[in-house]
Amino acid sequence: MAEPPTPSADGVGQGAPPGTGAVAEAGTITGNVYDKYGTRNPIARWLMDGFLGAARDLASLAGVEDLHEVGCGEGHLAVQLAQWGYRVRGTDVGPTIIERARAHAAAAGVDVSTAASHDGAANAAARGPRGGVTGFEIASIYELDPLSDAAPLVVCCEVLEHLDEPERALSALRAVARPWLLVSVPREPIWRVANMARGRYLSALGNTPGHLNHWSKRSFLRLLTRHSEVVAVRSPFPWTMALCRVESDPDGVSRSATARAEANDTVGSTVGTA
Repeated sequence: MAEPPTPSADGVGQGAPPGTGAVAEAGTITGNVYDKYGTRNPIARWLMDGFLGAARDLASLAGVEDLHEVGCGEGHLAVQLAQWGYRVRGTDVGPTIIERARAHAAAAGVDVSTAASHDGAANAAARGPRGGVTGFEIASIYELDPLSDAAPLVVCCEVLEHLDEPERALSALRAVARPWLLVSVPREPIWRVANMARGRYLSALGNTPGHLNHWSKRSFLRLLTRHSEVVAVRSPFPWTMALCRVESDPDGVSRSATARAEANDTVGSTVGTA
């Protein structure tokens, strides 16, 4: 894999193309330390093709048209989802990364619209910039509004490993998934081993700057079952990706799946793997 940009002391990438590289906003590393979406390295492209193929496959299983990508970063996945025919809105924690997402969408010639059907296009206009004007907006994952931020499919890829409170983040995602949630994280320890094999981040034992949490496939699925029903799983190297279904009460408030998770030490037979 091509050499990633050299991280600075705070983990923000240097040496990346202008407008790329991770950035620290609101105490969280956002964006990509290594421009894996834009790389021309054939091995890296093969890995990303696997990631995107798994994401497209799982999103199609949800059978919806509108989605909200939480933690959209520079907007690469949101733009790809729009090119696949989805109506997409994206949010992330700070202004710098959101401006990059808007610029990326404009450069790609893609209309990434927030006028989604989860609460009606008429309500979207009334909500102003948060409802369909810019396409990408500033919002913390911890402060998602179950009314204005809900969507038939919520996508949150390559985010949870960066967060101080992943359980709290999953609770927030559960509250806005109506009913589908698609999530992914690096699969450990494979991720760090792969970094070390190419001589990267050796002093951190292969840990990518900004990664605070580390899950094996088994431990990540166990985490998810505390918040949702895991419906299908894909394992594009070196990630774990899952499509989950969230149970909701009639008023739209999602019910916890904790009791079911505690009763089953491993993910049950409803999980499809590939």
